[in-house]
Amino acid sequence: MPDYTNQIRKNKNRGYQQLRVWNDAIDFYKQTSTVFRKFPYELKRIASQAIASADSVHRNIAEGYCRRSIREYIQFLYIALGSLGESVSGLQACRQAEQISDEEFEKLDKIAFKLENGLLKLIRILEQKRETGDWIDQLSVKENEVFYGEE
Repeated sequence: MPDYTNQIRKNKNRGYQQLRVWNDAIDFYKQTSTVFRKFPYELKRIASQAIASADSVHRNIAEGYCRRSIREYIQFLYIALGSLGESVSGLQACRQAEQISDEEFEKLDKIAFKLENGLLKLIRILEQKRETGDWIDQLSVKENEVFYGEE
């Protein structure tokens, strides 16, 4: 598969592509698709739902970013967090039903954990900006350099 990372078209509306949480969400979607794509026909509905909930995470991050309103941005980040919760719940169920291996679960859960912490941190930063009035309706939000992984 070609690597398009150097070919990203850039404008202010696509600034979400620079966010670590968005990139982590893309990675979570890719890895989820890889695991669930191989499910047998009788489990396709479960596989489809797992892929759809993982897909929803990055889409809501992007949509919220593009809304320009901090209230809407935060709202969409909470929706992304909800979709991630749905994904993790499904992973737990599939693991307990022995539909995915412990190794597949651990790989996806590790990415989800990092992503969840990143979303929570970004939400906290944006809520602080909203409370202090330190928000300008523009299409760029910089994440600070603090590692948001396994805290």
